[in-house]
Amino acid sequence: MEQRHLGRSGLLVSRLGLGTMTWGQETSPDEAAAQLAGFVDAGGTLVDTADVYGDGDSERVLGRLLRDLVPRDDLVVGTKSAIRPNGRYDASRRHLLTALDASLDRLGLEHVDLWQLHVYDPMTPLEETLAALDEAVASGRTRYVGVSNYAGWQLAKAAAWQRAWPGRAPIVSTQMEYSLLHREIEREVVPAAEDAEVGVLPWSPLGRGVLTGKYRTGIPADSRAATTRYAEFVRPYLGEQSRLIVESVSTAAEGLGVSPLAVALSWVRDRPGVVAPIVGARTPSQLLGILQTEDVTLPAEIRDALDDISDV
Repeated sequence: MEQRHLGRSGLLVSRLGLGTMTWGQETSPDEAAAQLAGFVDAGGTLVDTADVYGDGDSERVLGRLLRDLVPRDDLVVGTKSAIRPNGRYDASRRHLLTALDASLDRLGLEHVDLWQLHVYDPMTPLEETLAALDEAVASGRTRYVGVSNYAGWQLAKAAAWQRAWPGRAPIVSTQMEYSLLHREIEREVVPAAEDAEVGVLPWSPLGRGVLTGKYRTGIPADSRAATTRYAEFVRPYLGEQSRLIVESVSTAAEGLGVSPLAVALSWVRDRPGVVAPIVGARTPSQLLGILQTEDVTLPAEIRDALDDISDV
C-alpha cells in the first residue's frame, strides 16, 4: 500500500486508515483480529480509534491485538480525546491529559503516534487546549498531534497558534467527514488545511455506507440503516440527490469493471489535501473489499463527471 506523509511532518502513513469504532461492540475481538491482520498484510499502517468508541472497548481490543498479534512498530496508532462519556465536550487541560493517560492504559502503550482533539470545545480557551497538546508531546505520550471535526477557521486558528512560537507541537492532521455525498469541507476546511500544510483524514468516505450501492433498492435487513442505533445516521443520505450520485457511481463502476465502493473510495482518496481516508468495516470480508481498491485509479473523465454530479 502506498505511504504518504501526514501533513508537513516526517510521519509516513498508509493511504488508507483502519477505523475501529465498532470494535468491541458490532465487531467481535476475533473479527477485529482478522481485520487487523488483513490490513497489515496489505501494507496498511494507520489505525484510528478514540476513547469514547465503545466506552473504551475499541482501545482495549486494539491494545490486546498490539500485545498478541501485531508488533507495535508495524503500526501508526492514533486515538482521540475531548468528549466525555456523557457526550459533553471537554477540551480542558485537566480532562485531555487525564483522558490521554486512560487511553494509553487501555492500549497498553507508553505513547501513541497521533493524538487528536476529537471536537472543538467553545467553552475552553483554545490556548489552554493547545497547551495540553504541547505537554503531551513534550512528555513523550504522543509523537504527533491533530484535530478532528474543526471548522475551517478553527483549524486555521489552531494551526497558526502552534506555529507562532518555537517549540509548540504543530498540527499535522485534521479528521473530517468527506465523501461524494458530503463535500462541504471543500469550501473552508480543505483550503485551510492546504494553507497550513495539514493532512486531511476523511471519515465516512463511503457516505455512511450509502455509496456502496447497498441501499439502491431499499434498506437491507442487515444494514446499519435498519438498526435503531444507526438509522438516523444514514437517513440524511437516502434522498433523491444522493440517489443520483449513487447511480452515477454505480454506472462508473460498471464501466470500469470494479465495485461502486472502489469508485467512491478512490475518488476521495485522491482528492487534493487528502492523506488517508479512515475506513471502517464490521466484518473481515467487508474490509477485504475495501483493501482491493488499492490498485484502482479513476480516469480523469470519470473523476470530472463525478465532480460535476456531486457538486451541490
